[in-house]
Amino acid sequence: MATEWAAALVDWYRREGRDLPWRQTRDPYRVWVSEIMLQQTRVVAAIPYYERFMARFPTLQALAEAPLDDVLKAWEGLGYYSRARNLHAAARQVSDLGEFPRSACELRKLKGIGDYTSAAIASICFGEPEPVIDGNVIRVSSR
Repeated sequence: MATEWAAALVDWYRREGRDLPWRQTRDPYRVWVSEIMLQQTRVVAAIPYYERFMARFPTLQALAEAPLDDVLKAWEGLGYYSRARNLHAAARQVSDLGEFPRSACELRKLKGIGDYTSAAIASICFGEPEPVIDGNVIRVSSR
């Protein structure tokens, strides 16, 4: 039964899934930025911010080296500015590490990354079989 349900969900996603800029990559930096932006922000509102942010900070290193004021300016209008501060701090953590953490466990050590975001990055970018559970997942699976 669970296998049938999973197959039906994958089929639905292939038919109905939206073409979003962060779904065009498995780059953990880009997926991470999108996941942080999508916290408390609707997808339609996040898209232009994501595109401008990626143009301004195309790599993790560019974000890590940027002054915090520049990051906050690029974030302006998205609200919940602690997300931008944490993103900047975590970019510096990753830069110091020398590579992007590849497991959910290691990702959770970065500032501002919790269970959901670490699972999303680990599963999308690195194929780690981590469940990504949020209110939407619970709502859909309970139907």
